[in-house]
Amino acid sequence: MAVDRDAGALAPTVEAIRGEGGRVQPHVCDVTDSDSVAALVEEARRDLGHVDVLVNNVGGSRPGGPTQLTEEAWAAQLDVNLTTAYLTCRHVLPVMQEQRSGAIVNIASTSGLRWTGSAQVGYAAAKAAVIQLSRVVAVQYAPDGIRVNTVVPGQLHTPMVEARLAHQRAGGDVTALLEQRLARIPLGFAGDGRDTAYAALFLASDEARFVTGTEIVVDGGMTARCD
Repeated sequence: MAVDRDAGALAPTVEAIRGEGGRVQPHVCDVTDSDSVAALVEEARRDLGHVDVLVNNVGGSRPGGPTQLTEEAWAAQLDVNLTTAYLTCRHVLPVMQEQRSGAIVNIASTSGLRWTGSAQVGYAAAKAAVIQLSRVVAVQYAPDGIRVNTVVPGQLHTPMVEARLAHQRAGGDVTALLEQRLARIPLGFAGDGRDTAYAALFLASDEARFVTGTEIVVDGGMTARCD
């Protein structure tokens, strides 16, 4: 089941999955709204019969430290980056408890581990909290056969770089922003969305049956360096 709050944005993902021969059921849902999430989970149970895997891949950053970020923007950052993971877990965990099995993969960010080049205090705080939320839920629900882990992506080259980040941080100069980001990566090249997806796939799979309450950092070595 592929979920997005924007049907137009969801369509290319659905087409890509079907183009590869996969099966996918699209669902439009605002995961900041508890009732919408409850309806989503109920539809999954009705149409698919069970919920084996939940991947929380929701996020978006706003620039600014405490004196630049408005109180409204701070609350919105926590809502979209943290509360979404809480709400989906809240509604999916009872289903997984009944099944006595399940895997949850939350997507955080290296901004939740260290400074990554710009002040974005709301985003950084929320993504750090996602990591700890995963650890706590992993321990609490381990006796129910449920695993919970986090993928921590670094500075990947995704469409968001051109669509939004270049305007926020480099005056619209995409090339300049890519050079700044690349200089932080020891491997010397930028990953992309597939690198995050492969890490999530492992954590959701039976091959990770003994892995819970931990993180996979996907950043080309960026957070391991000290400069």
